[in-house]
Amino acid sequence: MNNDIIMHYDKLMDENNDPVNDPQRLKTYMDQWDGPLFIEKLELDCTKSVLEIGVGTGRLAVRISPVCKSFVGIDLSPKTIARAKKHLCDNRNVTLICDDFCTYEFRDRFDVIYSSLTFMHIENKQNAIEKVYRLLQPSGRFVLSIDKNRDPFIDYGTRKIMIYPDHPDDTEQYLKQAGFSVVETPETEFAYLFVAVKSG
Repeated sequence: MNNDIIMHYDKLMDENNDPVNDPQRLKTYMDQWDGPLFIEKLELDCTKSVLEIGVGTGRLAVRISPVCKSFVGIDLSPKTIARAKKHLCDNRNVTLICDDFCTYEFRDRFDVIYSSLTFMHIENKQNAIEKVYRLLQPSGRFVLSIDKNRDPFIDYGTRKIMIYPDHPDDTEQYLKQAGFSVVETPETEFAYLFVAVKSG
């Protein structure tokens, strides 16, 4: 399935579908998933090391990387990562990785890990959340945004991409089973947000 995802997001780049360049109307729409409320919950400052799972073209990274000590973004799509490198080329604290979060061997640990609209592409969500837990420093934060939509496909007209819809009750259970303390679960019109802290 990863190959289908890679092909889909590479194709979006071929179509010049880059969210960093979206008009303000679309950026405001995307705020339903990861706007000011989401960013506030990251509790960022210039001492924090940050990992984004599913960095895409850098739509969030362009806002977050300037206000943290170090930023790592990982994504499956080579063309998407290439575009993100262009958007973030002036930020010396940024490292971008083209690989699968679930299998990539990270050398570092992070103070903050976040992900928005990416876990729908991950089948084994429990394993992914347990990996997030291991990658966090003690008392580190994980902020996750999941879509309320339960459709098992994303339909782009010319292609349909199979996904693994997230359910809020399941997500909370996965977090607790991994060892997280779930401290907040704010909600928007289109998304559930989870703010979790690594215990200990």
